[in-house]
Amino acid sequence: MLDTHARKYVNPIIESGANFFIKLNLTPNNVTVLALILGVLTSVFVYFDMEIIGVILLWVSGYLDAVDGAMARKTNKTSSFGTLMDITFDRIVEVSIILVIGFRHIDIRMNLIILAISIILSMTIFLTVGALTQQKGMKSFYYQAGVAERSEGFIMFSLMILLPSYLPIITNIFSIMILITAFQRALEAKKILD
Repeated sequence: MLDTHARKYVNPIIESGANFFIKLNLTPNNVTVLALILGVLTSVFVYFDMEIIGVILLWVSGYLDAVDGAMARKTNKTSSFGTLMDITFDRIVEVSIILVIGFRHIDIRMNLIILAISIILSMTIFLTVGALTQQKGMKSFYYQAGVAERSEGFIMFSLMILLPSYLPIITNIFSIMILITAFQRALEAKKILD
């Protein structure tokens, strides 16, 4: 929801970042890999009780995840492989955070499994619709909006990291948000693909 509706407000910051990395002669794929590294480092810092640093790295990773696409569009270097890297690396970051929280909080592992299943379900619909429809948006594929997009995920992961005493309820709310998004995407898919 935030990615779709708030993008116009943060776009100047994203465009500035894209210009900066272009001047450094980095490719969009270089920035995608940097976003992955910082995103996975989030889990390392969380594991070693440095939650604030972990959350900062998570948000920097998310920022770079937006910058790489802006760079690709500015330099005419959009590619199917870049899209594949972007979507795959996003899931690697999410899985690394879920795993480290599961290592540290064994009592909520079932909640985390349900969260992971929710993400898989929502992403399966998202990717299948993107592959089957001929429509394209600003990104190199058809982007289905929903209640839980990337920004909402970062907010929820940040809350999960920073508020461990509320971890079960935050994780359950996050799962519900993602399942609502999956339902929204399925309804939209019915209209688009039927």
